[in-house]
Amino acid sequence: MAAFRVGARAVEGRFQGNGGGVASSRLLAPLKNPPNREEVTLRAKPRSNHLVAAAKLRRRAGPMPLWRVAVFASVALNVATLAVLLHHYAASPPHHHHHHHSILTAGSEGSLATAARREDRTTMAPSTGKPAVTTDSVINLDHGDPTMYEAFWRETGDAAELVIPGWQTMSYFSDVTNVCWFLEPELDQQVRRLHRTVGNAAVDGYHVIVGTGSTQLFMAALYALSPDAGEPISVVSTAPYYSSYPAVTDFLRSGLFRWAGDASSFEGDNYIELVCSPNNPDGAIREAVLASKPGGKTVHDFAYYWPQYTPITKKADHDIMLFTVSKSTGHAGTRIGWALVKDRAIAKKMTKFVELNTIGVSKDSQLRAAKVLGAVSDGYDAKVGAPRLFDFGRRKMVERWSTLRAAAAASGVFSLPEETSGFCNFTKETAATNPAFAWLRCDREDVDDCASFLRSHKILTRSGAQFGADPRYVRVSMLDRDDAFDIFVRRLSSLK
Repeated sequence: MAAFRVGARAVEGRFQGNGGGVASSRLLAPLKNPPNREEVTLRAKPRSNHLVAAAKLRRRAGPMPLWRVAVFASVALNVATLAVLLHHYAASPPHHHHHHHSILTAGSEGSLATAARREDRTTMAPSTGKPAVTTDSVINLDHGDPTMYEAFWRETGDAAELVIPGWQTMSYFSDVTNVCWFLEPELDQQVRRLHRTVGNAAVDGYHVIVGTGSTQLFMAALYALSPDAGEPISVVSTAPYYSSYPAVTDFLRSGLFRWAGDASSFEGDNYIELVCSPNNPDGAIREAVLASKPGGKTVHDFAYYWPQYTPITKKADHDIMLFTVSKSTGHAGTRIGWALVKDRAIAKKMTKFVELNTIGVSKDSQLRAAKVLGAVSDGYDAKVGAPRLFDFGRRKMVERWSTLRAAAAASGVFSLPEETSGFCNFTKETAATNPAFAWLRCDREDVDDCASFLRSHKILTRSGAQFGADPRYVRVSMLDRDDAFDIFVRRLSSLK
């Protein structure tokens, strides 16, 4: 029997050496010169007390059955595989700490396969549909695609991860007692929590209305504020205004409202004024310019009123305020926006618009947005100590604006708005404005269309003409990934 056990250890060694395979028939063959008991003890000395006890039991039990040998070999193979995996883990730890648990507990083929799939996800290209850029690439900064924030969320582990079971979120309804009956209660809670944390908007006494991005809520507000009969109400905003305002207002040629242009030159009495602050495209802090007229109504677009872009100087408390996760956290693809609405009747009409337009808003997206907003608030909760999004965003924006101003100065043919600053109630310090977009002017005498000029140098921007302004201006997104932004500023500084 001693000879048989030594033969088994030899086969075990072969399993560990080649990493797999089936035991040879030699496993059962007796050795020609069996060693004595002392040799067996030296060559197969147990490493722990429980192994000594097991050896004694085997000696009492007699010859080992074939099925036990197979089990023993299988266990040895799994232990060897796990040892190799642990060695690989120690040598090359994964980039994301939330993978550790799945790797360390992988004790079966299914667990190992799951771990491999999760590891593969960390090396996949981001699902933005935008190709990687090179020094010869066309750099597209026309859209405000906030991929700059990917770097932050990659380092937060599972703080913003969400698993939705197959049976969950199947109903149209979320809370039938709420004015906005398709609003997920968790999103309602996290929206209010974040505003209380930042102090940028009042939430007590307000209804939260969720939409598929703030664009849908902008349309819902126009519907809710329009008269039921008579002439279409005029929709205005001070130039330069967000380029989508006129496009969205007139897209369906509604009989309820119509685009009427620059609020500064508007002379009517009945209107809806759109106030974007900080303003898209130039980052200016805006107030309503038509507030004194009795027949007017105002919608405040606060997509960029967050501390990474501007000092939080006061808690906004207007009748209708629009926000979005696109620019606050960078999750543009989640397509979630929300409105804070004082008046219950207006809130019900906005809810009705969303109901007729899309029969509610994706619950899956709402739950993800709630998770993300909760992770942001956790960063500023002393009890949690999670990563801080606004700190990251402000550092990036300060760095990028400094780099862009240096590039414009080096070129000598571009200019930017003057930097402004103010005391931020959120950070408790004086901070400069660092808008999400740069309002760039080309000062060359022979260039009257800055967008075309930059396009000829493989830089795509949005012309000032689309914002009701001079085409010598362009809007440039400051929120793209580092590689694209770096190529842009180098290319801009070389233009003379």
